[in-house]
Amino acid sequence: MALTLHNTLSNQRELFVPLDPNRVTMYVCGPTVYDFAHIGNARPPVVFDVLFRYLRAHYPNVVYARNITDVDDKINQAAADLSVPITAITERYTRAYREDTESLGVLKPTIEPHATDHIAQIILMCEALLSRGNAYLADEHVLFDTSSFSAYGALSNRALEDMIAGARVDVASYKKNPADFVLWKPSTPDLPGWDSPFGRGRPGWHIECSAMIEAHLGVTIDIHGGGNDLTFPHHENEIAQSTCAHDGQTYCRYWLHNGFVTVDKRKMSKSLGNVHLIHDLRRRYRPEVLRYWLLSAQYRQPLDFSEAAITQATRTLDRLYGLLRDYSHLKPLAAAVPQAFAAALEDDLNTPRALAVLNEWVSSLANASDDAERALILGQVRACAALIGLLEADPKGWFEVGSDAFKAEIDALVAARVAAKKARDFATADALREQLTARGIALEDSAAGTRWRLLEQA
Repeated sequence: MALTLHNTLSNQRELFVPLDPNRVTMYVCGPTVYDFAHIGNARPPVVFDVLFRYLRAHYPNVVYARNITDVDDKINQAAADLSVPITAITERYTRAYREDTESLGVLKPTIEPHATDHIAQIILMCEALLSRGNAYLADEHVLFDTSSFSAYGALSNRALEDMIAGARVDVASYKKNPADFVLWKPSTPDLPGWDSPFGRGRPGWHIECSAMIEAHLGVTIDIHGGGNDLTFPHHENEIAQSTCAHDGQTYCRYWLHNGFVTVDKRKMSKSLGNVHLIHDLRRRYRPEVLRYWLLSAQYRQPLDFSEAAITQATRTLDRLYGLLRDYSHLKPLAAAVPQAFAAALEDDLNTPRALAVLNEWVSSLANASDDAERALILGQVRACAALIGLLEADPKGWFEVGSDAFKAEIDALVAARVAAKKARDFATADALREQLTARGIALEDSAAGTRWRLLEQA
């Protein structure tokens, strides 16, 4: 095995060598649970699920933690807006996030720590930073002094002034420096809070991850992942506080960041009305189609969501499952992952190349000399697919029209097309018709509405 990963900290490819081959550690920033997750939020869990699967195939013990941030001002606001307890918000959207990610074939992490279960560890880290002179008390806040850490900014590889200008940094009068960040802040009686040596309050966002990592993975871990948007200030601040709290010991050895998801080449935003929730999308499309699309670009590159892209992913999976269905009477032989597929994943998780190899292997079934060779190919296909979480459905069931899932999926696409026509968005309506045609569906428009039927039943 020769896994290479692009380390954001060094800005270059590095051979992955774990600190302890008998206990590989990985942490990925999870959701702040105040609303449903959108399709951009789906990219980290899917991407790092592939890495988790790969590592498990090569090391005896992989400890993967993906946290839940369940104390945050956005959560407080959401609860106030609905006049419900904060736990009603956090429990609902934690459950929704799990359902969304599991539907996308994402394995459960080894550990799913919640921030509110680690208040004691957070307080201890605040005290350690205060005692070392890396933090200070001001206006009932505990703040990290960025001037005390000479390596601040190394992960972002930008000047401090540029980082501050490009991020939402809270500039407050009680800060020594504009970049200093909150470790602990006071809570009013109506807000969640915990007693501490600094007064009743709640943790800042950044210190939560540092405390959870130390509690479950150790002082130094192998891999830390997340989206590009977390590089600064979140991950930059994690490095500063954890390194200083542990007298200069390395915090994370490999930093991995995935690229943004856009929609029709535009940034997702509520103002543009183009935020697509996983919760809604998986009613319109098979979740495996969404997973295939999420892996269709190398994880560090941007990825654009469009009807055309989802249609292409659907067609590809239909073709793959169709070929597997043709040979479903054969029992796959136990087989190793072909070298070309392994090499693609070892090349900084080059999933587009891995998918191309998978497509080639499935296509080779038709050219095999006999059933024995096909059984071997089927085994290799299964081994490859298992590493990236695809082709796990029953090939016959994939095309089972009588299933509730299939009917719900087609009904949702038809309803979306009707809505697009009503809004005079004919480009979207045409794209949806094309997608339905590709799925073997014929549409019949009439004054009574739109009906659908299978083309082969015409």
